[in-house]
Amino acid sequence: MEHLLPDTLPTYVNSYVYMFGILTLGSFVWLIVTGTILAIFGPEWWHVSPIGHFFNSMHFWCVQAFFFFMVLHLWAQFMMAAWRGGRHWTWIGGWVLFLVSIVAGLTGYLSQNNFDAQWIGVQGKDAINATGLGGFFNLLNFGQMYGLHIFVIPFVLVMLLVVHVLLVRKHGVVEPLPLKKGADVLHETQP
Repeated sequence: MEHLLPDTLPTYVNSYVYMFGILTLGSFVWLIVTGTILAIFGPEWWHVSPIGHFFNSMHFWCVQAFFFFMVLHLWAQFMMAAWRGGRHWTWIGGWVLFLVSIVAGLTGYLSQNNFDAQWIGVQGKDAINATGLGGFFNLLNFGQMYGLHIFVIPFVLVMLLVVHVLLVRKHGVVEPLPLKKGADVLHETQP
């Protein structure tokens, strides 16, 4: 347990690039909180009530922040070759999280219960039918998409996040790439 909850971290973790993961996790927590409030009161509340509009907007901006920080986290980890040192399952798990999050975003747009949702559903159903999944997922079925969005996919995301964070705690954060090669190249190019 002491290994999973260390009280000291390496100095390189003070860099901003290591904050993107926790900002993604923080955005996800706010997504769950605002989504739970929206699910409790229902679509009529978030479309009619001013407080419902407020929580609907918070949920929307949490989605934007979640994907923004997740893409930054993904690119930062790619640039640092984060799969080094036996961290390949952490890297693969992060990609799976990203892909499942895209499905969560799609079902979220379909669950808005407005004209945007209808338009996205009508446009997306042909794509889903082309993949052969149209028999299982009907994008025009609000109940199915809403159930997937508020229960199934968040449950899967939470489980994947727990595994991802435990793998990060087990293997530690990836150290920055060494600058020696770059410094040597810089010295070689200078007269």
